[in-house]
Amino acid sequence: MKKWIILTVGLTTFASASSRQPEVIADYDVVIYGATSAGVTAAIQVQAMGRTAVILEPGQHVGGMTSGGLGSTDTGSKAVVGGLSRKFYQRIKKYYDDPQVWRYESQADYARYRPQDDAMWTFEPHVAERILRHMLEQSGARVFFGERLERKNGVRMKKGRIRSIRMESGKRFTAAMFIDAGYEGDLMAAAGVSYTVGREANAQYGETLNGVQTAQAQYHQFIFPVDPYVRPGDASSGLLHGVDDSGPGLEGSADRRVQAYNFRLCVTDVTENQIPFTKPEGYDESRYELLLRTHEAGDTRVPLSIIMMPNRKTDINNNFAVSTDYIGQNYDYPDGDYGVREKIRRAHVSYIQGLLWTLANHPRMPQAIRDQVKKWGWTKDEFLDTGHFPNQLYVREARRMVGDFVTTELTCRRLQPTPEPVGMGSYNMDSHHVQRYITAEGFVRNEGDVQVHPGGPYPISYRSLVPKKGQCKNLLVPVCLSASHIAYGTVRMEPVFMILGQSAATAAVRALEQKQAVQEVSYDWLRERLLQDGQILEYRSQ
Repeated sequence: MKKWIILTVGLTTFASASSRQPEVIADYDVVIYGATSAGVTAAIQVQAMGRTAVILEPGQHVGGMTSGGLGSTDTGSKAVVGGLSRKFYQRIKKYYDDPQVWRYESQADYARYRPQDDAMWTFEPHVAERILRHMLEQSGARVFFGERLERKNGVRMKKGRIRSIRMESGKRFTAAMFIDAGYEGDLMAAAGVSYTVGREANAQYGETLNGVQTAQAQYHQFIFPVDPYVRPGDASSGLLHGVDDSGPGLEGSADRRVQAYNFRLCVTDVTENQIPFTKPEGYDESRYELLLRTHEAGDTRVPLSIIMMPNRKTDINNNFAVSTDYIGQNYDYPDGDYGVREKIRRAHVSYIQGLLWTLANHPRMPQAIRDQVKKWGWTKDEFLDTGHFPNQLYVREARRMVGDFVTTELTCRRLQPTPEPVGMGSYNMDSHHVQRYITAEGFVRNEGDVQVHPGGPYPISYRSLVPKKGQCKNLLVPVCLSASHIAYGTVRMEPVFMILGQSAATAAVRALEQKQAVQEVSYDWLRERLLQDGQILEYRSQ
């Protein structure tokens, strides 16, 4: 009889098929889809509770954005980061306590290294992945890389439960419990769970910061008039790349637009560890006309947020009017098939590579900006298998589950009670821009950016991690959780995803052992176990 042959090297599992017959793998208690930071902590927690976990990862890496370039951790209040999440950042600190790992600068030269701290919140990408892999290996959890869900017919349901999921490779995985830890919510959607994409109207949940936001959009904005047309002043010549002439929409109204994606960039100014920025294949200058006109109009700011990581590396994020956010180019991503998503991902790679080359070399860029950008280059010792470019697209928001409890602006501001908390968040209610439109005066403006602090840490409900009653009984969703657009903007931080991944796994094991639906798990038991494992469920100011 022909069968699959499984070869495992460390965490990496390779499969070669000697027939087209799918293999049924039935010896796992919990299947986790996505090796994001939430997926990693979920697997570790399952194993710590004496059950078996497997992670199915479409790519070749673990950690998602945590190891994909986002080395400047968005923490908010560090006091509410507990459990496995905090243990990860404590391991980061322990790694950098070793003077030998500081190859290109000393500990004393790096301002964010503080010997007295118990944890460290900035790091190099490869260090984050090394630590996460080691944590997984210590736990005994298995990871299968290169395994994408067959989204159309790959989820087998029976009596409201997922019985098995099939990968595009043909392998089928069965388990008692499932966790969707991906940024896109593919398993959730394929299981028939309710979800939404885009921005709700403010009126839907009684919010003020949701929907179209032109008045709030004061940051990362054009500060000089920039004409939107190919031939300035001539509407008949067509619009510049990335500009929408349909108008922003009514203030506070709903739409299907998604906040901009980018990549978080790890570059260096250390010449011996540097690869210069080059013009990407197929470079199209018209994609950067807005950038060029912005600076020709008088904007002298370098449009990059450069945050230093250890060893003279960076985490570069979007900044100012035209930067690394590829505004308006991701609307089809959340529900798109794999081909659509790959096309969008490649467009973002090409756009950002071209942006950096333009900033460093284009004769229309101010010389001062060219000089500043030119000193940077890709790091030789990062992202070795992807040409030194980050491996993870920053999917800031895709699908969001709609559960029986929806986290909203009001719960984040603590204006409404949050039942059954399983973790805490504290970062700004934060949305990046979603579109570029033309003002009544005939100039370009960005829309969608919101940065409003919730007023302190807030609890996140267990009810936001589970589908509605009557939908899926054995699925938890700690990443694409039930939240409004603007509430998701504060929840969607990597330390919080780790917290929620651990809490989701704890509930999954309890539901498995009690032979319950995830919606039926006793909160009293769950709370006690989470506190025992170091989770922080309430905050008292010092």
